[in-house]
This record gives sequence, structure tokens and C-alpha cells, in this order.
Amino acid sequence: MGLLEKFLDLVTIDSPSDPTSPTCPSTAVQLNVANHLEQLMKQLGISNVRQKDGYVYGEIPATPGYEGKKAVGFVAHMDTAPEFNGFGVKPQVIPDYDGGDVLLGGSGHVLSPAEFPVLKSLAGRTLITTDGTTLLGADDKAGIAEILEAAERVLNSGLPHGKICLGFTPDEEIGRGPLKFDVPGFGADIAYTLDGGEPEGMTFENFNADAAVITFTGYSIHPGSAKGKMKNSQNIAMEFHSMLPCNERPEYTEGYEGFCHLTDSKGSTEQTVYQYIIRDHDLDKLLAKGETMRRAAAFLNEKYGEGTVQVEIKESYRNMKEKILPVFEVITVAEAAIRAAGLDPVRMPARGGTDGATLSYMGLPCPNLGTGGMNAHGRYECCTLEGMEQCVQIVLQVIKGYAEL
Repeated sequence: MGLLEKFLDLVTIDSPSDPTSPTCPSTAVQLNVANHLEQLMKQLGISNVRQKDGYVYGEIPATPGYEGKKAVGFVAHMDTAPEFNGFGVKPQVIPDYDGGDVLLGGSGHVLSPAEFPVLKSLAGRTLITTDGTTLLGADDKAGIAEILEAAERVLNSGLPHGKICLGFTPDEEIGRGPLKFDVPGFGADIAYTLDGGEPEGMTFENFNADAAVITFTGYSIHPGSAKGKMKNSQNIAMEFHSMLPCNERPEYTEGYEGFCHLTDSKGSTEQTVYQYIIRDHDLDKLLAKGETMRRAAAFLNEKYGEGTVQVEIKESYRNMKEKILPVFEVITVAEAAIRAAGLDPVRMPARGGTDGATLSYMGLPCPNLGTGGMNAHGRYECCTLEGMEQCVQIVLQVIKGYAEL
């Protein structure tokens, strides 16, 4: 089973996660992937294959004489995004793609370079798409397939290496990927997630993230006799929102620029609740955004009465950069591997969080490498076999790089 076959095999197994479920994994279908991976890894000759709570682990022991080298890990997630249909995936494989429009099965939807210009650069490659009714699942089954393919080649090639650790997680798409990840049992000194992005991309910076819940308390009375008495919490909530910098919203920011994003609102005259996510690569700037909210609340409490506005801000995750920089070799080795695969490395700050960020704070420095996937979480998701092959080569070069340190 080659790289393409591994990928197609994986994407046809349903595995959406569910943010409303309290279980781990959040959906039973993810266990179908976990069980399949466990069996496949054993067939490939990977050692110490084991599964717990839907997490699948395995390892390739160090080549004799290389036991003292750092153990390197590779991690990918098995779940697909719950916000778009991930059941019944029927991938399309288009050899020698011509760079033009692609009809996605019989769905009537078209993957077009007019909307996605990068497609023009993929002419001549083997393009893999959906049929337009589901997402593809390249996020992150491309990562799993690439890790397994690299592992198989290591086992069959005699490439000298230190200990190699493999880990596949559930529920990354709902922010729970590292929830029960066994860092000590995993056995790696450093690791890389493979999760989305161009093959030449690597990420060791992500947002610092907080979550804010703002509760506005009003006073309801018959509108016919409300003058000087009614306090409409919804109007106060809108006033609060207008006091936050409008240029610091997601639709106006990019790169290293942070934002405050109103994600949910629910209200009545008596009570309104706004939920925000707050993001910034710079921790001081993140904390300043929270302080802006508190100052706005203090102003409104003075205007409408103490207790009218209550602000609750909780930490969500932090920038992995703080944990990566002290072990900078995880970056230099990866960038050398990308160059060895014939690409120019690009450092890409993540405008979001990653499993690697949480794992880094759990004691496992873990930047992210690309998988070659594009347009994730929707019907236009796609990847190319050639891009995936580049990612396999990068993994192999990372393994080689650590063996040579």
C-alpha cells in the first residue's frame, strides 16, 4: 500500500468530532480510525503499538549505535472538522491535472482557479478532491498517511536513526487533541505535528488565546411606563461592543495582528451575554485587549450602576514560541529538512492554536510541519500526491537530521 492508497484508505473512514459530546473521543466513529491504525501499524512492523482513549501510539527503536540520539516524534490527528459534512467521503483522483476547473462529482460544485488561484500551479500533478458533498479529510489524514509512509520507508531502507515515536490523536478539531495525550509514555524528546499547510511551511508561533464572557444585567418594565426606569441590557451590550477597537476584528487583521472576535450573543431586556475570543501573538498585547474590556465595563458600571456589566476572562492557550526557542534545533533541523527536500522553508505564524502548542506546554516541544492540504473544512478541500510526497521526504530528512546531530 503506497502513499496514495494509505491516504484514500483513511479518508473513507468517517471520523468527525463533536464539540457537544463529553466523551473521549467525542465520537465513536473515531475509534474506527484508531482501530484501523493500530492494525495497520502492526502490519508495517512498527513496535510497541498501543491504544488508549482513542489515542494510538507506536515507535521504531533506534538503529544499534544510535540509542543516544534524541528521540523524535511525529503527531497527526484522526478527526475531521464537525462544521461541514464528513460522512461518506468519496474522493476524486485526477492524474495529470490540467490546472483548470474541476467538476466535483455530480454535486454541481466546481473547484476553480478563478476562486483558488493556487490551482494553476498544480498543473501536471495528481490532484485529489472531494465529490462536492463532503470535506476530504486531508486535514489531517494526509498527515497520518505521510507519517506512516515515512515510517514504512525507514523500516525498509536501513536509514540510520534514533528512536522514532508516532502518535495519532482524536478531537483536535474541537480543541481536545492533547487532552489525554501521554507525553511521558510517548517517549519523544521533541516532536512535530503534521497538520495542514504547504509542504515548505513550518510553524512555531501561534496565537496567545483567551476567552471572555461578558454579562450585562438590565431592568425590564412595561415599555409604556419605562421612561427613566428601563435598563435594556441589549442596548448596553451594543454600547460595550462599540467601545472596542473596530479595527481589531478578525475581518480586518492578518499576520501577527491580533483581534477580539464576538462569537456568540444571546439576550433579552433583563440579561444579555456576549462571548468573545481574544487572540494575539504578543502576550502583552493580548492582556491589553482584556484590559480594554475591563475599562469599558468600568465606564458602563459607573454610567448605569455597579454590577451592570461583569467581565470574566479565562486563559485558553499560549504561544508555543516561548517553549520552542530554548530548543531552537527543532526549527533548524526542520528547515534543513525542507531544503533537502528541494523547497525553501517558510516560517508561518499560526492564526489559531495547534495541538503542538499545548503539547509544548506539557513538556514536549512540538512545532508544526505542513501536509500539502488546501481549503480545509469544506467541499473544496484538496491536495496533491506530489505535495504529500514532499512532506514524506521532509519527515525522512528530519529523522536523518537528528541521527546526524
